[in-house]
Amino acid sequence: MTLWVVLILLCFVALAFLVWPLYRSAGRLTPLLATIIVLAVGLSAALYHTIGHPGVPSGAGSGPDVDEMVASLEKRLQESPDDVDGWLMLGRSYESMKQYDKAVAAIEKAVALEKGQNAQTLVALGITLMESQRGEISDRTTKLFESALSLQPDNPNALFYGGAAAAERGDTALAADRWEILKAMDAPPEIQDLLQRKINEWRGLPPPPAPEKSEGAIVSINLSVSQAASSGLPADATVFVIARDPAAPSPPIAVTRLRLAQLPLTVTLGDSDAMVAGRPLSGFSTFEVVARVSISGTPMAQSGDWSGSSLVDTSEGHSIDLLIDQKVP
Repeated sequence: MTLWVVLILLCFVALAFLVWPLYRSAGRLTPLLATIIVLAVGLSAALYHTIGHPGVPSGAGSGPDVDEMVASLEKRLQESPDDVDGWLMLGRSYESMKQYDKAVAAIEKAVALEKGQNAQTLVALGITLMESQRGEISDRTTKLFESALSLQPDNPNALFYGGAAAAERGDTALAADRWEILKAMDAPPEIQDLLQRKINEWRGLPPPPAPEKSEGAIVSINLSVSQAASSGLPADATVFVIARDPAAPSPPIAVTRLRLAQLPLTVTLGDSDAMVAGRPLSGFSTFEVVARVSISGTPMAQSGDWSGSSLVDTSEGHSIDLLIDQKVP
């Protein structure tokens, strides 16, 4: 499980420092960015911290404390220029300040000190280069991911980003091969399902059947969609059904998904849909249910999506009617 704890933490980093900044800077959902969002969120499974609201501060800039920290770190590196961890920390600091050129230069120092022999540092440089290039992947970035895989073929981050890069350049067979290796690394069942869906898509296979859920529904949602919404959306659009704490909506408590063509439908949410171990839906007497039709197929809300929401008080009943009728501006 240690590998997957590390991978989950890295997915958080991908969402906070790669996916959301790239989307804002690119101003559009590129194919690579869409792939990364889907799998970064999927691999995070229980760490799904951007459903409906990215939750990433838009002003992660250079306040006085950050400036002081960076200045102190720069000074220390002048005195100890062989400090690999220091250069990596400086690169991450510049990254959070959106000074991507400086971030790339700092991580390049770490790569040089390690003589290009650390797979994780090569991946870090590749990710930062993607940020500096507004989500576009260059030949150099591809080479970094490939070099990381040649050094450590089972590096989960190299497999993840190397697979995404392969898919972006049209080599979906290689992308599927890499994520099949990732899937075999003792991934929890819910993560295996998400990986397998993408692998099947790349191999031109039908999606795998949804995993069976245990009994014990906490809430039944009679879900339908308005005529205005359904008339402008593809029948195979993904619908996310989310239970979340109104006081702390991120991460959500429980999530399931289906296709628009299945509506109207009674959907149940229970402890088997919980996103975080030890945080079951049954532990909440009140929560909000949100249903969203995602045009992009990703859980991040996009302009043009349609949604509906309702508060649930389990002391008053366990069944609600929910209509998807609100368009995301």
